[in-house]
Amino acid sequence: MFIDESGFYLLPLLVRSFAPIGQTPIVQTPLKWEHLSVIGAVTPEGRVFFQVYDHAIRGPDLVRFLRHLLRHISGKLLVVWDGLPAHRSKVIRQFLSQGGTKRVQLVQLPAYAPDLNPAEGIWNYLKRVELKNVCCHNLTELRQELRKAIERLRHKVTVLRGCVQQPGIYFSSLCPDQ
Repeated sequence: MFIDESGFYLLPLLVRSFAPIGQTPIVQTPLKWEHLSVIGAVTPEGRVFFQVYDHAIRGPDLVRFLRHLLRHISGKLLVVWDGLPAHRSKVIRQFLSQGGTKRVQLVQLPAYAPDLNPAEGIWNYLKRVELKNVCCHNLTELRQELRKAIERLRHKVTVLRGCVQQPGIYFSSLCPDQ
């Protein structure tokens, strides 16, 4: 599975809108940089898992997420993620040394290769399609909109599979029906 983190801000990602010719649409939103941090995982089959935080993701949050995945997925997990310093933190090393390696193997992507991580496609889809032009006034409202967007995404199997297949990584041994 592929894991990545992203931030979702109160400031909306504005894309096209409809307005009468000559009348520029004006979006009223507070100019705040408050955000939610989200950690997500996508499997080669297109299953997704998320956890949302109102602070920057740290080592203990990653361990909590890995434990969450272990509860919901049977067997061994091959986790592919980027070089975020929290991925190499003391808390992660402790988790692995205290039995985490029995079911979890961690693999780091090359130095800066976001195009190899299908989770990047998930973030892009959530921000540019599901949450486009969404204006939230506070983090509670943003959390609700994000949860609704994630639930809509879970039902879009073709989008999820497209994110997994887009990097061109071949999963025949992991996912026989591809």
